[in-house]
Order: sequence, then structure tokens, then C-alpha cells
Amino acid sequence: MKCPHTGAAGAADVAEADLGAGTITIDPMVQDLDGETARLRDAGVLARIELLGVPAWTVTRHAEARQLLVDPRLVKDIDAWGLWRSGVVTRAWPLIGMIDAGRSMFTVDGAEHRRLRTKTSQALTPRRLEAIRPAIEKFTDELLDHLDAARGEDGVVDLKAVFAQPLPMKVVGMLMGVDESQHAMLTRQYKAFFSMLTPQDERLSLLAELDVFYADLVREKTAHPTDDLTSALILAEEGGEPLTEEEVVGNLKAMVAAGHETTIGLILNAVRALLSHPDQLAKVLSGEVGWDAVIEETLRWDTPTTHLLMRFATEDITVGDTVVKEGEGVVISYRAIGRDTGQHGEDADAFDITRATRNRHMTFGHGPHICPGAALSRVEAAVALPALFARFPGLRLAIPDAEITKLPVMTQNDMAAFPVLLG
Repeated sequence: MKCPHTGAAGAADVAEADLGAGTITIDPMVQDLDGETARLRDAGVLARIELLGVPAWTVTRHAEARQLLVDPRLVKDIDAWGLWRSGVVTRAWPLIGMIDAGRSMFTVDGAEHRRLRTKTSQALTPRRLEAIRPAIEKFTDELLDHLDAARGEDGVVDLKAVFAQPLPMKVVGMLMGVDESQHAMLTRQYKAFFSMLTPQDERLSLLAELDVFYADLVREKTAHPTDDLTSALILAEEGGEPLTEEEVVGNLKAMVAAGHETTIGLILNAVRALLSHPDQLAKVLSGEVGWDAVIEETLRWDTPTTHLLMRFATEDITVGDTVVKEGEGVVISYRAIGRDTGQHGEDADAFDITRATRNRHMTFGHGPHICPGAALSRVEAAVALPALFARFPGLRLAIPDAEITKLPVMTQNDMAAFPVLLG
């Protein structure tokens, strides 16, 4: 079987019975995200999906997702996946790098997960985040200057390329101790890794290159530790078990990916939602509604992460009328969950910053694997959004909203570009 747009075999032939009638194909080119979200939600609590030829289940409801995300029978260990054990799915499958990503807090469970996650959580406490807020504000002001200077002769500038993309990379780079000279390279590497247009052999090479980059960083910080998260991950607490080089590399590789991709989406999706709802933008700019409400409603309504891959059932799990069999994979479809009418009301498809239930979404997850960078992403958006509109109150799209295109990324809600006029 050839995976579309990759030219590489992604999985052995999957029996039609495994896919079955009613299976929803997740579009690798992301041409109709709203339509796909509606189809998943309408399919019920658990929808049968196909990911580049590979079958899985996805949960689409808030309540059931909360239950599954704390169910110890669903694990991150890829060796619990029947299709992996049987050889149906191999390293040739284009999405394998998001599941078999090396040993890190993102790929293990239980006590080992807690051991690998503890130092990251300690580095991202509310007190630490407040301590780095001045640096985020400085980066924001510098990038707003760049945004102003980058206007073309027609006045158009790409808000993503000049502002929303470099800001979180600067922040996560500062936290990890990654030199700014490496930021552009990392941005290119991760963009190519996530894109469905990248041939799989190139994607695997990218992963190997990232492993080398982070291993070199770990060795440098081991020899010359500084006040950053990489050094903290390397140095064991007194009496504690140190992380291996592989574990530190795995944590860094995933944290940089999650730490900048999520915030890019949050910032751009918030700006897009406000520009397409000028009455709500007016409420924010007048102070009637706070920026925290904008951030939470954006996270619910237009989630930065569309589908989170993947957990595996270690035994049969009954969800409503459906049984997830031992060895089957479960995807968490956060965008469909954010549009759950049972949780958010019949107007769940509407963007409404005055929504009474806006703080009840779970876009950053739930349970042990809740996103460790959730608070950081919120702080970055809380600095960036008001500063952007304060500097450029006449900000507007340079093209019709319908002409904004999505990148071919199956897991992130990412735009190719966001051309604006600054006013």
C-alpha cells in the first residue's frame, strides 16, 4: 500500500474488515477540517478512522475522553499495538515518528513516566513562568518591530513567518538552552517532519539528524551545565536516578516540537477568530472581555492539535456500545472533542468568548500525560495577543478568510501562511 503524497510504503495491506463500512478517512492534505470534525462528531462517541491506510479508533466526546485519558488499560507503549507487533505497521508508515519517537515522558507510563516528567514539570511551575515573562515580553516587542519593518510594498506581511512562528521557538530555545543560531534550522526540520509531503525516507533522516543535534546538546550541557532545562534534565536530584542520554534527547525532541507548534496555532487561530468576529474583537479591545477568555475559547473552538496519536489497549475496553479490543489503537481527536455539543451546548460550532463553559475544555489533555507546556503556551499567548493588537489596532487579513490554506499536517492545525495588513 502506498501512502498518499509520500511515495513510501506505509503499512502492509490492511484487511477491509479492519477498516469496515463507515470508516472515516483522515485527510492528509487537510482540505476540509471543519467537515472532517463534523463527520467525526456525528459518528458517535468512538469513530472508526483510517490514518494513511492504518485503522484506529478515535474518541470524539469530552466525557468519554476524560475517562479514557486516565484509564491505565490505555498505554503509550508501542509494543502494545497489535499492528506493530504483527508487522503490519512498520517504520515505513509516515506517522510512525509521532508514536515510536524514542524513550521519553511522552512514550512511557506509570512510575517511569513520572520519573521522566518530574524535572520538566518543575521547570515550568507558575513561579518560573512569571520569572521568564519579561523575556517573553522582550521577544514579543522585538518581533513586532520586525513585523512592522517586514511589510512589503503592498503593505502585506506574513504574521506567521515573522511573528507567531519565531516567538515560541525563541521561548522554548531559551528554556532548553538552544542557541538562537539554531532556531531556523529546527523550525525547518520540524516543519518537514510533520508535513505529509515529505517522503518517508527523508522524514526518517530528519529524525536521525535531530537525534544527533540533541545528543550533541546534551553532551555540551553535561560538560558545561547552565541554568536551563536541558542541564536540569541531565543533573539528577540527590538520591534520584539520572536520566539516560536517550531519555534526555527524547524529552527535548518532543518538548521543542510541542512547545512551539502548539503556541503557533494558538496565536494564529486566536487572531483569525477575532478578525472574523469583529464584534467580539471590540469587546476585548474595550476591556469588556479579558484576553484569557479569548485564549480559552480559541483552544476549545479551533484547537492547535487536531488528533493526538496514539494510545493502545492492553485489554478489551468497553466505551458505550463499542469495544476497543486488546491491541487496538486509540486517537484523541481534540478538535472534535472541543466541538462536543453535550459539553459545550448546541452552539458548540460557534466562536463565543462570553461562553459560560469556556474553561471546561481539555485541549491540552487530561490525566498523567496532560501537556506539560500548557501553562507556558497560555503565558506566551497572553503576552503576544494584546501586544499585537495594541501595536496594530487596525490589523486585518490581506486575503479573504476562505483563502487561508492549511498545511498538510494530520495532527496539528497549522496554516501555510497568514498574510495581514497592519493598518
